[in-house]
Amino acid sequence: MFIKQRQKLAVKWALVILLLGIIVYTFRNSAGPILSQLKETKPAVIAVICMMSAVYHVLEGRITEILAREYQPGFTWKMGIANALYCSFCRVATLGSGSGVAAVYYLNEHGVGYGQAFGLYMLQYALHKISIALFSLLFFVLSWGDMRLHFQAYLGLLLMGYLVTAVIAVCLILCCCSARFHRGLFRVLDLVNRKANNKLGVLIAQLWEQCSMMEEASRYLLRRKSMIIRIIGLNIFKLCFWYAIPYVLLREKADIALHMAMAVTSLSVMLAAVLPAPAGIGTTEFVFITLFSEITEEKTAGAASLLYRFAVFVFPFLMGAVVVAARRFKKKRGSAASAKNSFGNKDNI
Repeated sequence: MFIKQRQKLAVKWALVILLLGIIVYTFRNSAGPILSQLKETKPAVIAVICMMSAVYHVLEGRITEILAREYQPGFTWKMGIANALYCSFCRVATLGSGSGVAAVYYLNEHGVGYGQAFGLYMLQYALHKISIALFSLLFFVLSWGDMRLHFQAYLGLLLMGYLVTAVIAVCLILCCCSARFHRGLFRVLDLVNRKANNKLGVLIAQLWEQCSMMEEASRYLLRRKSMIIRIIGLNIFKLCFWYAIPYVLLREKADIALHMAMAVTSLSVMLAAVLPAPAGIGTTEFVFITLFSEITEEKTAGAASLLYRFAVFVFPFLMGAVVVAARRFKKKRGSAASAKNSFGNKDNI
């Protein structure tokens, strides 16, 4: 199992290196100017975009707290923030595949059952996707004149991005709470199991149990309509802090309004999510540079894409590493205290 995980991770890294190689080759003529732009970036600008990323995670923690308190009243905002940063660390460490597992593990560790935690995470992710689509649509309309001027040639691609994002969001919601969807899925799995001479029977039984728990948990949360609307509102507010980062980076070098910068960033993130790549590495930069190059110089867009990646990917990873280190230290200290108490009790005997 461990060898297979390492092999999967190796394949992911190979794909990332390939994608980055394609990007470097595509924008090879701008490599020098991009580095020059990065050197000219003021430390104050770096500090601001890191602060904006931190606020994003604070709001993400608030969303997790609201959902988790439906099952565990003692779950705090601080725990929600730690969970968001812990997931960010695992997202980078596993190139995207481990963030969901990390969230479920952390929630269970703090009093939310595995089935409930799985349903909570899936619903939170689905609402996040819906919020991205709503945000992108809202700011696309607000910036319609500029968007039509700069991105007329990409209109078909943009519409495809909206469609795929909508399909993903609907599938996630169905996966969370639709008994009919689950029955259809397990009919397919049963056929596969028969062809595999019933070797997957135990696995399918476990998956059925988990889906049943997730379905119950998701339906329970979806009945809280006012809470769902509140979470979508918080998601849209949260996204403002990430999607405004390019405006902070470009406002002195390009003629771009805040709403336009957020519209283009949301579109680039949405389109990048449609393209298959581990943690969006490579695709996000490629789409970001392609779209922003229509507004500003390629070298400026390239530097902004790297700084944006640092703010939304690397910086949260570093903050998450602090959370992981603190958790391990706390566990070691707890284990040492337990061992000491146990030794003391033996002496007393």
